[in-house]
Amino acid sequence: MSLGGIVVAGGAGLRLGGDGKAGLDLNGRTLLEHALAALDEVEDVIVAGDPVPTERPARFVREQPPGGGPAAGLLAAVDAFSPLPLRVLVLAVDMPRVSAATFRRLMLQVTGDGAVLVDEEGRRQLCGVFATAALQAADPGPGQRAGLPVHRLLAGLRLAEVPAIGNEAYDIDTPADLHRLRREERA
Repeated sequence: MSLGGIVVAGGAGLRLGGDGKAGLDLNGRTLLEHALAALDEVEDVIVAGDPVPTERPARFVREQPPGGGPAAGLLAAVDAFSPLPLRVLVLAVDMPRVSAATFRRLMLQVTGDGAVLVDEEGRRQLCGVFATAALQAADPGPGQRAGLPVHRLLAGLRLAEVPAIGNEAYDIDTPADLHRLRREERA
């Protein structure tokens, strides 16, 4: 099966003081390095965001105009694949507890257009496996991508909802979130 990987990393990190999340350090590795490790089983990975140094090779793209949001970044990354994979594994850069095992579990649950990770309250996370044809069909077009909420982009897709195990669905939105994970890793 043809697979591609996408890390959505274009946010400005305003609640984190304006630093982009991709370059934030979590105990010796950037959040981007954590995300790339989760996609370790995928050969071709595109990062939707500004370039950040990485040990693993990755291509970087930006949505146009920059700052258009995660759905616009995701679609810009889909556009950058050549050839287009049948499915893409997608991960928000601020979810460092997602692992390759998470994606293997998602792949086993794919139905219809894919599978998406849900937190303990049943909320869909930006972590999933999606049919690229379904994402392209949901794409409103380059001029309509900016500001498009991810939940609206994915609303028409038939996705299996896969419950997170442990703290897989934990995301970093504030300095307190980052400090909490740093303490947990040191413990």
